[in-house]
Amino acid sequence: MNISAKPATDALSIVSSAHLVSAQSAEMSEFEFGLIVAGNAFHRWVVHCMAAAGLKDLTPLDVVVLHHVSHRARDKRLADICFIMNVEDTHLVNYSLKKLQTLGVVASQKNGKDVTYAATDSGRSYVQRYREIRESCLINALNADDSLNRDIGELARLLRVLSGMYDQAARSAASL
Repeated sequence: MNISAKPATDALSIVSSAHLVSAQSAEMSEFEFGLIVAGNAFHRWVVHCMAAAGLKDLTPLDVVVLHHVSHRARDKRLADICFIMNVEDTHLVNYSLKKLQTLGVVASQKNGKDVTYAATDSGRSYVQRYREIRESCLINALNADDSLNRDIGELARLLRVLSGMYDQAARSAASL
């Protein structure tokens, strides 16, 4: 990925909202369009991958909540799950947790005043199968291209930076 590529102001630029294009950064509109398309593709992917692993009828949020609850095999509180995933609407994550509990892939327990969540053996089994399918269908498609992997790492870093910028912009907009 060439971060210093030619500015996206020419006729070949793809923008989702031409009415929002700024003379200061046409690239941001092009990025936002790419983010929308990539986000929708990612959501479709995680749902289909988890269905192939055996858990059907989950939403993208359900899938990523199950992955996060399984992460590092540590019990997690609702507030921590929302914080790490940068989800402001705790009721959406809480709904996913209840759905996952009903399916028997997540369990909760009371620890003092807190309720914590963890993946069950069944949940960990589905996540492991998801991992195998991911490896076969997605990771192998990278073809062990070191250059592409480096680009993906840089893109991940840029997305974290942009996430902070969008969060700050949201706080600014909320104060208007």
